[in-house]
Amino acid sequence: MEGLTAAILRAAEGAVPLALNLAGVMALFLGLLKVAEAAGMVRALARLLAVPLARLLPEVPAGHPALGAMAMNVAANLLGMGNAATPFGVKAMEELERLNPHRGVASTPQVLFLAINTAGLTLLPTKVIALRASLGAADPAAVTAPTLAASLVATVAGIAAARMLAPLAPPPLPLPAAGSGIDRPPAPNSPCPPPRPAAPWAGWLAAAAASGMAAALLLGGRSLGAWAVPVMVAGLLAFGWLRRVPVYEVFVEGAREGFTVAVRIIPYLVAILVAVAMLRASGALDLLLAPMGRLLAPFGVPPQALALAAVRTLSGSGAYGMLAGLLRDPASGPDSPAGILLGTIYGSTETTFYVLAVYFGAVGIRRFRHALAAGLIADAAGLMAAVVVCRLLYG
Repeated sequence: MEGLTAAILRAAEGAVPLALNLAGVMALFLGLLKVAEAAGMVRALARLLAVPLARLLPEVPAGHPALGAMAMNVAANLLGMGNAATPFGVKAMEELERLNPHRGVASTPQVLFLAINTAGLTLLPTKVIALRASLGAADPAAVTAPTLAASLVATVAGIAAARMLAPLAPPPLPLPAAGSGIDRPPAPNSPCPPPRPAAPWAGWLAAAAASGMAAALLLGGRSLGAWAVPVMVAGLLAFGWLRRVPVYEVFVEGAREGFTVAVRIIPYLVAILVAVAMLRASGALDLLLAPMGRLLAPFGVPPQALALAAVRTLSGSGAYGMLAGLLRDPASGPDSPAGILLGTIYGSTETTFYVLAVYFGAVGIRRFRHALAAGLIADAAGLMAAVVVCRLLYG
């Protein structure tokens, strides 16, 4: 009980520094997003994605700012830039909340978007590649292909779960009274009507550019991955300057929003981190994993993989430290099939509980509906897909 008490207090104390560390990153990228929005880039991305996202999210109007923010969030996740993806995801969640008629209750588009994030679709798992390289792996990027395949399966499973479970957790029927701030939908006579979808050739051109970038990252991911953030920062600021946007003033306005959001999520982080700490320190997590490990052992899921996947849903830094320790063990070194599997699991899953706390806490959502179930289903699908793909590729 003394250890449990200490873990609870440490988790509660750690929530504030974590939110303050996140504040700087959110201020930076939300400032850049504000510049991109003022320059028309976010709106252009929304137009390019109008057709595919209209099928995925029919509740969101074509050309809505949420679509552009979601596009940048998915792009950042694909490149393994988790810190950059979070501010874009929070912005997308804020825009989706403006369309949400039920204050404090997650809408179906919000649940679906969160499921996409918890699936962690990743083209370039930069952190895993860097760790494998530091440990002397013969091929540090060996986890790239299985990570992409496993995270793609997790994404499809998360989207399907978000849609199929929606009728089982309907939102409340009576509409709440109109509030103020982010929960209030935009006025119906908005002076900015949604633009028409982009021309078909623009979509094909964007797809070709994305494919070319993906191929370049797969071939030279280790060296090109380090360029992603500097190119994004310089490119967005240069684009805003060329479009005659007052870059400094607009950036500061967006950065101020990022700091406000980081402070707003502190209570939600405290709740989630304390709950996670109690599960781990009390031994409840181990009691839950032991029978699951025996059930999954015949399917080729090693105990370390199941433990890493469970910790990954709770804590990104904890899972990364656990992965580093496992890869240093000669029995599961970076070049062994087990080591590649562990790296794939880390790269193809997400910190589901942390994402829930940050994204929903930023917009004041207290009723998650089926979001947690969809996220955990995506994590489970990613784990099983990682096991199958790594067995097929590496034995």
